[in-house]
Amino acid sequence: MSVDYGKLTPLDAARCAELEAQLFEGDDPWPARAFLAELAAKHIHYVAARADDKLVGYAGIARLGRKRPYEYEIHTVGVDPAYQGQGIGRQLVTRLLEIASGATVFLEVRTDNAAAIKLYESLGFVIVGVRKRYYRVSGADAYTMRRDPS
Repeated sequence: MSVDYGKLTPLDAARCAELEAQLFEGDDPWPARAFLAELAAKHIHYVAARADDKLVGYAGIARLGRKRPYEYEIHTVGVDPAYQGQGIGRQLVTRLLEIASGATVFLEVRTDNAAAIKLYESLGFVIVGVRKRYYRVSGADAYTMRRDPS
């Protein structure tokens, strides 16, 4: 299987919402309009993963602050369940880290998402705190993770 990586576009918003509903059911998945708003913001960047011209993954990162040194925050990472375990999530996050170009990067991840935590730790993120009931609908907690400049 060949996966191509590039920019996420507004035409991808509906597919992203479809994947969100599968991936984050019970945790307030983002609708298409949320992706459209993210894509319209100048300080937010999204990467897409496509297999056979089908969107199978997406990830977004936002630059925080107006003056250097910037920090970044990963907003979301999603991979179609049929394509998980093939390194797509790692590639998406790696590309986001390239956008951050050595800056400090933060993210939140459910405390029970062992696969994602393992991925983030392997990329240099460390747990720096817990956000109780971060996911409002389910009430699940999230770890805040940070990756310092390399």
